[in-house]
Formats: sequence, C-alpha cells, structure tokens
Amino acid sequence: MFRQIQALQAVARRSISSSAVRQGNKVPHKQKLFQEDNGMPVHLKGGSADALLYRTTMVLTVMGVGYVVYELVKAAYPQKKE
Repeated sequence: MFRQIQALQAVARRSISSSAVRQGNKVPHKQKLFQEDNGMPVHLKGGSADALLYRTTMVLTVMGVGYVVYELVKAAYPQKKE
C-alpha cells in the first residue's frame, strides 16, 4: 500500500512540474524589432496585425467624422412641415 502511494505521489509530482511549457523571454527580440531604424512608424512595426488594426481604426474614424458632419448639417437645416 505504501509503495502505491509513493508511486502515485511521484506521478502527480512529475505531471505538475513538467506540464507547463517553458517559453523563452520575448522582450529582447521585441526591443530589437521596435528599436530598429528602418523608416517605419513605430505603430506599424508589429507586422500585418498592426497594419490591419491601424487601417480599421482610420476607416472607423473617418466614417464617424462623416456621420457627425451629416448629423450637424441635418440639424442645421430642419425639415419643413407641410
């Protein structure tokens, strides 16, 4: 019985300590990438995901400004009641 408990403890200890996958430190790589002088703006140095996020933000901003201007013009010239 004691031997079975020891075996169970060894299996439990092994699975807990080795279950996490070790990942390396990514900070030095990111620092090198973002500090590189290649003429790109820093908000686009992250790759295609950053470019997509930037373009989406710009499109939504322009659409929002257009909608606000439309509503202001519509409010400035009220509809005639017939």
